[in-house]
Amino acid sequence: MTRPAPTRYHSLSWAAYDAALRERGSMTVCDVTCGTGRLGGQQAYSDEAIQACLTIKVLFGLALRQTAGFVASLLRLAELD
Repeated sequence: MTRPAPTRYHSLSWAAYDAALRERGSMTVCDVTCGTGRLGGQQAYSDEAIQACLTIKVLFGLALRQTAGFVASLLRLAELD
């Protein structure tokens, strides 16, 4: 008896896939979409902000994208940019 071939899943929209991975770490109950809808460059963060995010990542054992979602939801809940 042969084993069935493993199922491979393909993502058709990498932007949506990446956003879904970030939202796994979100603490908000409802999804709030914000932004201008325009494409732009990468945001610049201070060394302290990056260090704080990496500390949260290690503390809670999250993946990097989940940490980004977690921190983004904390900032939304605190009504900060």
